[in-house]
Amino acid sequence: MTEFRLTQMESRFAELVWAHAPIGSPELVKLCAREMDWKKSTTYTVLKKLCDKGIFVNENATVSVRLTKEAFYAGQSRRYIEDTFGGSLPGFLAAFIGGRKLTDGQAEELKRLIDAHVED
Repeated sequence: MTEFRLTQMESRFAELVWAHAPIGSPELVKLCAREMDWKKSTTYTVLKKLCDKGIFVNENATVSVRLTKEAFYAGQSRRYIEDTFGGSLPGFLAAFIGGRKLTDGQAEELKRLIDAHVED
């Protein structure tokens, strides 16, 4: 997977686009002015960066999603586990749980997830 590192400003912008896409670029400019107090040039600069990264596409004055929010954050999570825990999902879970107890429902949900993803 391609690595995407977003600044805080890019992340806020991406969240807006994901929430409103597809959206006309003029409407996106107005939305960014209202939500983040950005000028038109700032909106287009950040949009171009994220289009260049392959997250969004701006064609015919319409901004649409190339990489979904879910796919983006799944990749970020995998990279974090790889970088921090050497790719060990059990190591990550042990650190995340950190001595806390799981409810029966949480334990069952984790078991279902594991069972659904076990290699045959």
